[in-house]
Amino acid sequence: MSTDSTSRTLRPMHRIPLPENGPPRLTTLATGTPVWLVTRYADVRQVLMDPRFNRKSLRDADAPPLLVVPNLLDSPDGLLNQDGPPHQLLRGTVQRAFTPRAIARWRPWTASVVETLLDDLAGQPQPADIVEGFTRRLPVSVISRLMGLEHADWERIRDWADHALSGGAHSAEEVGAAMREFGLFCAELVAERRKEPGDDLVSALVVAGDDLGIEEPRLVVLVLGLVVAGHETTMTALGNIVVHLLTDGRQAWPGLAESQEAAETAVEQLLRTIPLSEGRVLPGLIRRAVAEVEVGGVTIPAGAVVAVQTNAANRDPDVFPQPDETDLFAPLTTPSVVFGAGPHHCLGAWLARLELGLALHRLAVRFPGLRAEFTQETIEWREGQMTRGPRRLPVSW
Repeated sequence: MSTDSTSRTLRPMHRIPLPENGPPRLTTLATGTPVWLVTRYADVRQVLMDPRFNRKSLRDADAPPLLVVPNLLDSPDGLLNQDGPPHQLLRGTVQRAFTPRAIARWRPWTASVVETLLDDLAGQPQPADIVEGFTRRLPVSVISRLMGLEHADWERIRDWADHALSGGAHSAEEVGAAMREFGLFCAELVAERRKEPGDDLVSALVVAGDDLGIEEPRLVVLVLGLVVAGHETTMTALGNIVVHLLTDGRQAWPGLAESQEAAETAVEQLLRTIPLSEGRVLPGLIRRAVAEVEVGGVTIPAGAVVAVQTNAANRDPDVFPQPDETDLFAPLTTPSVVFGAGPHHCLGAWLARLELGLALHRLAVRFPGLRAEFTQETIEWREGQMTRGPRRLPVSW
């Protein structure tokens, strides 16, 4: 069951309304479960970093239902749903590959991928679809090379990924079937790399996982999660950033071409101010209180479910300039929570920064006159996932 819709007009992501910043307050999930919504920057960081809020207890026998339809983030074997030593052990199998120093080694070939894709885009008849020609192909190309999946069927993987992160576009039966197929693919991939290891991240994870005694189901789900996260969020972020830069944010375009450093600074501001998702509560940002805790002057009882709204926290007026007042080329004086905080801080944050910084700088250098052949009212959106991004964006230069 697909709910893609292009007949109704949606606001671009940089224009969507977000929950107001304020003390924690009660609301409800789609399942009817009460949840404390946390929106202020300091409160969000507290919940994400305080061990009295965790993920594991969300799967206890007395835990209330969180999702109408399950997805990848609900897997009990996933990295996201571990806490304490089990989480540290599983995270340790992959963390070394995603340090800033490790990511720096990938810069030359990531830059070469960007240039190749821009060469291809420049050769297309105009107007050309920059989503198909660049914003979708870049993260897929990078994660393919990193994980040794250059010859994989990416149309099938993208379909599985859409199901894995479904936000209502698919039924529980469809999600279940897709996840079983995806899981089988990743299990076969793990077995293949164990038999014939290569110079890729999957092989490294298998070796580390076997050395550390990681259970096979957890290793498979870890690989599956990296395949999905390695392209989905960067693809969506880059598409939404392009929408902003070719419409309301057009004045910043020349500045992106001035230097790589300027583009990298702008990426931090753009990620902070352009959400990947709308105002809904995202499953990955839900925690449960294992003790009574005071947050922002409000007492959260033990056993309560808490959801953090990082999009709202990143626009907290007590901490950050508002989007309309933001100088994209002014360094952040306070780190955003776009990649989370604490033990579950996004492993791929530095890779995403690398891809986005290179992409925006080189795109602005190669196409100084890039212009939209779309309006904010005519954009076709990918809907029904936990994130929302443009399906296609015709551009000329």
